Amino acid sequence: MKKTFLVLITLILFLAGCAGGGKDNNNPSGGSANSDGDKPADKKVAMVLPEKIGVNPFFQLMEEGLQKAGQEFNVKVKTIESADLNAFEQNMRAAIADKYDLIITATFQAEDALKKLAAENPNQAFAVVDTVVDLPNVRSVVFREYESSYLLGALVGLITEKNTVGMVAADDIPMIKKWTVPFEQGLKSTNPDAKFLVNYVGNFNDPARAKELALLQFSQGADFIVGAAAVGDLGVFEAAKEKGFYTSGQDMDHTGKDPEHIIMSQIKGTDTATYETIKDFVSGDFKLGTTVDYGLKENGVGLPFVTHETKTELSPFIGQENIDKVKAINEEIISGKLKIDNPLN
Repeated sequence: MKKTFLVLITLILFLAGCAGGGKDNNNPSGGSANSDGDKPADKKVAMVLPEKIGVNPFFQLMEEGLQKAGQEFNVKVKTIESADLNAFEQNMRAAIADKYDLIITATFQAEDALKKLAAENPNQAFAVVDTVVDLPNVRSVVFREYESSYLLGALVGLITEKNTVGMVAADDIPMIKKWTVPFEQGLKSTNPDAKFLVNYVGNFNDPARAKELALLQFSQGADFIVGAAAVGDLGVFEAAKEKGFYTSGQDMDHTGKDPEHIIMSQIKGTDTATYETIKDFVSGDFKLGTTVDYGLKENGVGLPFVTHETKTELSPFIGQENIDKVKAINEEIISGKLKIDNPLN
């Protein structure tokens, strides 16, 4: 009896030891891992997000880039999501206290907390994606979205049949001009007679309001309506399916979701930016106090069928002839023959 009891105790202790530890790197909700489970990680990188990973593809792509880098470069990575901006600052402080070698965050939502915490912790390395924080211990990563916005406008100018196109944008703030202004420039470059409608949702996460605005633009004659409202794009997609107009989304290739109506997308490689940031940090090419930008030349932004491969079949409404024309415009931008100005400068 005593022998059996000792065996049971040993088994319980063994199982308890096996159950310990955190979530591994393959769990998208967070955790840590590296490319070799038996080899200690060379670096620790935390990604602290100002909101939860959900329907916004921007943060989903960042998570994919983080996980890929963790596996390939033997980096222990962890994703920390925030319910609100108060929680975000607390999560940033926790990551600093846990002594991560690099802390990555993103978007203008992170700016205030990052400026404060980077100043308080001058020896901590930070990186921020999709905005600029000009401090000596922060590396900023931004995108030349205005280049792909111009390309999209040029394409839509070629394919619209009603000469009226629309855009449902997130908010009437300066950064959104990187979408609205160059899109209209591209549109007019291929179709000077085209009418451009733009309406603002007022935020980045209201599909219902975005749908209302898309339906309004459709009633005004638009046959192509661009979704540029982050989570609000889902409402534009719903309206397109209901009314039969064509649309496009942001950040990732959405064409596979509804190829009959979502026939284009404006891609922003936040996965690539996150991956390359960690790659540079591990390799020693990482420089603090600098800004790195990704445009068409770096393949950081673009359009499916034009700059990025896609599994979706090209819509007959677009046609290969028009794709070829836009590819030629893309080459002119990359070569410098055609310069697209940043509307924020």
